[in-house]
Order: sequence, then structure tokens, then C-alpha cells
Amino acid sequence: MSHKRIPKRKAAFAAGTVVALGAAAILLPNANASQDGSSNDAAAVAPKPLKATDASDLASQLQKLLGDAFAGSYYDADSRQLVVNVTAGNTSVVVQAKQAGAKVRVVDNSLTELAAGAKTLKDRATIPGTSWAVDPRTNKILVTADSTVTGAKWNTLESTVKSLGSDMATIKKSAGTFKTFVSGGDAIFGGGARCSLGFNVTAGDGSPAFLTAGHCGVAAEQWSDSETGQPIATVDQATFPGNGDFALVKYDDPATQAPSEVNVGGGQTVAIQQAADAEVGSQVFRMGSTTGLADGQVLALDATVNYPEGTVTGLIQTNVCAEPGDSGGSLFTQDGSAIGLTSGGSGDCTVGGETFFQPVTTALQAVGATLGAGDAAGGAGGDQAGGGEAGAGAGDEAGVGQEAGAGGDASASPGDEAGAGQEVGGEQAGGDVIGGQDTGNGQDAGNGQDAGNGQDAGNGTGDAGQSHN
Repeated sequence: MSHKRIPKRKAAFAAGTVVALGAAAILLPNANASQDGSSNDAAAVAPKPLKATDASDLASQLQKLLGDAFAGSYYDADSRQLVVNVTAGNTSVVVQAKQAGAKVRVVDNSLTELAAGAKTLKDRATIPGTSWAVDPRTNKILVTADSTVTGAKWNTLESTVKSLGSDMATIKKSAGTFKTFVSGGDAIFGGGARCSLGFNVTAGDGSPAFLTAGHCGVAAEQWSDSETGQPIATVDQATFPGNGDFALVKYDDPATQAPSEVNVGGGQTVAIQQAADAEVGSQVFRMGSTTGLADGQVLALDATVNYPEGTVTGLIQTNVCAEPGDSGGSLFTQDGSAIGLTSGGSGDCTVGGETFFQPVTTALQAVGATLGAGDAAGGAGGDQAGGGEAGAGAGDEAGVGQEAGAGGDASASPGDEAGAGQEVGGEQAGGDVIGGQDTGNGQDAGNGQDAGNGQDAGNGTGDAGQSHN
């Protein structure tokens, strides 16, 4: 497979080019002491406005600082503030959290108590079609049941939730069905299934690889960039079900150049600068081979989902839509941080629903990989998406804005936009615009555009697996 370099354009988020997020300056205790020197005067310290990624970093620091008093946190996008929950009875931790720049809220349930409640649900109500996660905004466990949970199963779930108490857990019904988002079609193909490439990485042995969903990795050992093409990558590790939903897939050609980027459609790409943890309340963007680009908000962390195939733990819960074929696709932030890999959920991009994602940070740690490779932005390896000829996907820069994901041929959706948002600078789907293009679905989301299809998506889709997830 050739590795041809061609020019590429970088997508701009909001009104400019993506700016690399440097090491956030986290202000720890005493950094914001009042001007009169009375650092103990918590009321004199106002919460700091923060970017979502900086808020996530601060939350991690405060969790270590506050210890058992820390009861979760979330990002208030309207005020651009980090809200930190602390348990009652410890005035000093309140002062510390406020001095660090966070807004502090005293709550009743500690993380230990919430974890005990989740264990009760696991022991008594592990029923296919259910999920639960801690919602820091309510300081409760949010339990969700899909449309298959009826009769005796619903009664068991409802009675278990009631036994925890209304101050500990709430329950709601979902109109859809919890399932993994695998389908047959385009993007990356294996064993009759279609998935999406998440992010390109460098494996522990230095070879080029990509991350995708674990349920894709266990469905087939070899993956191609077209439905009838030859395999271009082989599964190295896969976890599903169990403690996550992720797979490391190594490119068969060790010369494959796989840039750390996400193709957001219209020949536009976004450099992925780093992996980051999700923060409840923050805005995130998802790219998938079926629905293209969509956005939404993180609702909860450390979610447990009981799929028909088994229970998966440690996921991110969001209200971002997804559909079959989007599995494994990239979840990222506006400033270019890799957040998650699409796992599954309920609903679709017409009626909405819940979607769960595998955290990228834990997947990287588990498989011993790092983001990017080579010399391109974000540590990626060059301009080639995966290593193929230019062309496929989205006009001149499919795949990752420069080469149809994985070296596709100019045949794949030549000329139309890959990913989502076929009109860069176009309309505002879903209410948000990323780089001026749609963040909704009507944009040729990966679908009609043959994102990943002829273009060797998934292969080097070098585009951090993006658009053709």
C-alpha cells in the first residue's frame, strides 16, 4: 500500500484554528487568597471561569486533595465553572476547594455510599437492558431501563431502587433498546460487521494501530477499509464485555502513517492533541461512519450498562445520539482532546437517546498505547491518513481531511463530504457548529459519503479514526 503525502487543511473550531491545549495551570489552595491576606475567608474567593478541559484537570486535582470528602463534580457550562460536591461536616475542605477556584456544594451522599448503592444494584438487578451511573448534579444514582425491561424484570429493578431510598437513586424508562452500535455497511469491516475507527495510536511496540470498540474487536479478528477489500489491520487486544469496551487493532503494514486527527467532514480535520478524562456537564462531539458528526453533553461517569451480550463497566454516559455502524467512533472535545470510543446505547439520531462511551484514557492504559505517531500535529504520523491514496471520503481530504481515512481510492464519495457537515461553515445542525460545519446528522453523516468506504477508512483512517469511525 502506498503512502502518498498530499496537502491537508485543519478544521477550525468556533471561529479559529484549533489551538493546542497546553498544560493547564491549576490553582491549588492559597493561590486565590483574598487581597487582604485572609486566605481562610472562603466567601471572598469567587469561583473561576474555566474551559471544560481545565475544569476536568482541576476536578482530578481536587479529588486527590479532598480525599473522602470529595463527592463528585460537574461542569456548569453556562457559568463556565467547576462545581465540586463535598460531604458535610468539614469546613476546611470547603475552603480548600473554593481557594482552588471551584464552586462548592455540600451534599448528603459520599462516593463510598453511592458505590455501595451501585453494588446493591449489581447484586440484585443485573438485568439486560438496564444501566446505572452516578449523577453528580443530583448526587444520586441514575438508573435507566430500556423498553425490554417489563413485567417481573421491571418489578425487580423498581423494588431494588426503592430499597436504596429516594435520596440515593432514581429510575427512568428509555424508549429504545440498549445495544451495541454495530451494523453492516461501510467504514471498517470485519466478519460481516461494520464499525468505526476511533483514534489512531502507537502501540507499545512502536507499531501503528488504532482504537475501536471492544465488541467490534471480538466480532472479527481482521478488519478492512472497504466491504469487499483485503484486511489491512488485525486485532491485537480486545475487551468486551467486562471492564470496558475497547480494542487495539494494529495495521498490517508497519509503514502505515496514522495521524492523530479526526475527520469532521467536508475535507476538514481536527488535530487530536491529547487524551483527557470526561467531565459531567461538558460539551463533547462524536464522529461515526453512519451518522457523521453529532454533539451533546456528558451526563454521568463510571456507568454500568447491561447489554444483551453482558455487563460493561466504567463507561461515560451522554445524550449524544448514535446509530448502528457508529460503534468505536471518536468522542472528543472542541479543543482537540480525545475522550471516548462509542460503545452503545438506545435510540437514534432522530428521536435521541442515551449513548455510552469507553473512556480513552483507561483504554490507552490497558493496551499500553499512546496517541498519535510520527511528526504530524498532535504527534501524528505525517499527512497520510492510514496510508493510502488520496481521495476517498470527503472530496480531496477524506479520512482525515487529507486522505480517505485509510488510503482509499478516489472513488469513495469523491467530491461529497465525508463525516458530517458537508458544508463547512454551513448550517447549524443540532444547535452547535464545530468549525462552522454541522454538528447534527443531516450532513451526509458518514453515510452517503461513503466515509471510510472505498476510502480505506479505518485503515490508516489515519484520521484518528474519525469520520469513518
